[in-house]
Amino acid sequence: MKIKYKIALSYSISAFVLLNTFAILAYYFSAQSRKAEYLERLEYRARSIANVIIEDDRVKVDLLRKLDKTTFQDLYKETILVYDPTYDLLYSNVKDTAIRTSRHLLDYIKKYGEYSHERDNGELVGVYYTEGKVSVIVLVTSFDKYGHQNLQNLRQILIIEIIVAVILLVVIGYVFAGGMVKPIDNLVRQVRTINANNLQGMTVDAKGRDEISQLGANFNTMLKRLSNAFDLQKSFVSNASHELRTPLASIISQLQVALSKERSKEVYQDTLTSVLEDAQHLSDLSNGLLQLAQSGLDEQQFVFTEVRIDELLLDMGNLIKLKHAPASPGAEPLKSPRIDISFLKVPELDAELICEGNESLLKVLFLNLLDNALKFSSDNTTFVIIDFTTKNIQVQVKDNGVGIAPEDLEKIFEPFYRGSNSHQVRGHGLGLSICKRIVLLHRGQIIVSSVQGQGTTFTVTLPHRHQ
Repeated sequence: MKIKYKIALSYSISAFVLLNTFAILAYYFSAQSRKAEYLERLEYRARSIANVIIEDDRVKVDLLRKLDKTTFQDLYKETILVYDPTYDLLYSNVKDTAIRTSRHLLDYIKKYGEYSHERDNGELVGVYYTEGKVSVIVLVTSFDKYGHQNLQNLRQILIIEIIVAVILLVVIGYVFAGGMVKPIDNLVRQVRTINANNLQGMTVDAKGRDEISQLGANFNTMLKRLSNAFDLQKSFVSNASHELRTPLASIISQLQVALSKERSKEVYQDTLTSVLEDAQHLSDLSNGLLQLAQSGLDEQQFVFTEVRIDELLLDMGNLIKLKHAPASPGAEPLKSPRIDISFLKVPELDAELICEGNESLLKVLFLNLLDNALKFSSDNTTFVIIDFTTKNIQVQVKDNGVGIAPEDLEKIFEPFYRGSNSHQVRGHGLGLSICKRIVLLHRGQIIVSSVQGQGTTFTVTLPHRHQ
């Protein structure tokens, strides 16, 4: 069932129940008011009859008979019974009918002075009236013909009004519901036109301050994120294909040249060395793509434990040396990398240097930062400065290289992006993207500052507790 039908149905049912409740209450209170008014009228009539027939300490029934024959009786189906205190019938306006009055009823009237009751054939009122030394019991019974007829008319009017009101409520509810869900229909219609081909720059109308407008605004935000994700995916696939094709093409071409004719031993060694370098570059690129994919996983996929950051950074020295080892046994040894680690202040407690995180990912993070700094350092040296607060651990990785151009600072964390001054250095542009994702996975922050010709500083802030 559509939402507008649900709204119209709910509105109609609620209004129907409310109208029925008011109608029932109106009918009930009208019936109670009629009953109370008529019983009061009968009581007044009974006391009037008693007052008329008692005169000079005597009961003058003949006077009542005379009045009965003239204008005294004006109630519909009225019955008048008059008893003395010994329950002897003194007067009755009922002819040719046996009269039976419960002695228990007469006892009750004599004891309490009055009695009133509603019966199927009308209302009954009894009073015990005393004037001077004379007492009588007067019973008056009558049917409120006009009162019941008015109630019946009221019931018919209420039923007709409810039927008409329900019809109007259904129509009005449908119209109102259609107007309420019209923005949703417009939103659905606009969403149907969106696909992967026209996602770029697409938005839906989100005017106003109601919930539907907020939904539209959130949907526009989601579209923007999806658009960015699609663009990033396209760029990633294009760059990854290009980066993978380059070393593979180099390996194939070198092997084809080497196999085209007989070569000397030295030529074969040079060819194998070059192929090995391309293969290592291809291996680094594959590892980078794998790390990039892993860093994009949900944090629940990883186990977070307490990691001491200073010890982790100290272990980076051996890993860096292994990574910067000569590509082949006969190659010329590279200059030994140097990592200078220092503290801004001396920690008093071990907990001040402990971060709750995934040790493997943190190793990848700092290995990439250190390796990147060493690549661009003129003296193959990088500086690591450790600081801490009550909430965070801060690690700065500095180099004294060529720096980064201002226009490249905002893009260096994008996959496969390489700055304009980094094309002479071997790399594939994945390291910093991996670093940023790992830092975000740990609820931290990474920022970069650089001065061209003086060097670059990456600052990583990690919380002590992962929340």
